[in-house]
Amino acid sequence: MATGTDPQARTTSGKDPTANGVHAPSRAAVPARHLRTDRWWLSPAATAAGLFAFVVYSTWRAFSGDDYYAEPYVSPFYSPCVAQNCVPMKGGANWEIFGAWWGLSPALLILIFPLGFRLTCYYYRKAYYRGFWASPPACAVPEPRAKYSGETRFPLILQNIHRYFFYFAVIVAGILSYDTVLGFRDEHGRWGHMGLGTLVLLVNIALIWAYTLSCHSCRHIVGGRLKHFSRHPVRYRLWGWVSKLNARHMQLAWASLVSVAVADFYVYLVASGAFDDPRFF
Repeated sequence: MATGTDPQARTTSGKDPTANGVHAPSRAAVPARHLRTDRWWLSPAATAAGLFAFVVYSTWRAFSGDDYYAEPYVSPFYSPCVAQNCVPMKGGANWEIFGAWWGLSPALLILIFPLGFRLTCYYYRKAYYRGFWASPPACAVPEPRAKYSGETRFPLILQNIHRYFFYFAVIVAGILSYDTVLGFRDEHGRWGHMGLGTLVLLVNIALIWAYTLSCHSCRHIVGGRLKHFSRHPVRYRLWGWVSKLNARHMQLAWASLVSVAVADFYVYLVASGAFDDPRFF
């Protein structure tokens, strides 16, 4: 056959007729693994490098357990602080749920929620599936595995709990918003002041909210399961706003990932004494 779809022809060509995927007997007999001639590998390589850099940095900061509070600023990695070994934050979210028996970094108790939200995010799934697992590495480039079960088996079936991590992410974003408001104080707790750290936290929380609300689960919660938008004008309006954010979900995912690292690093510099927070007023 002209297209090379004859199973017998595939057998005589020396290829295994029981092969799966793009080499299955019923597929066109194209000898090349793919026909792309551009530098398709740049995108997954850059994605893998960016995510790897964040993993290395966040792991270091999460396990350090130091230099995360410089009044009035607190690192987004450490709020709310739910362990007894937390540095007391004046007016902050100090919730000593875990007693003295917890000896590790308090960040490990709270990062599971924003981390779980991002790990199960639809965009981040695509990013690390392609960047780290080559599943697939790019459009029109087949993955190296013969079998593919998707997210129907353990452990990837746990990706379906993304909607529940969304609820926790909203709570954490609310707490970080409160922390940002506290940034309008000085080091003595007096209100009506603003430093560079306040601006850093403001940008960070704005991007976090934009990323959180652009989530596909949020879009479904706001406007899903509606048969008639005309009967629900408020939800329809909200759905339209979320849909506009959803169109920029990838950009917001990266922007908020960078901003949360920058906010944490800024607080680290101030708390460690390496940098003095300049005050605007």
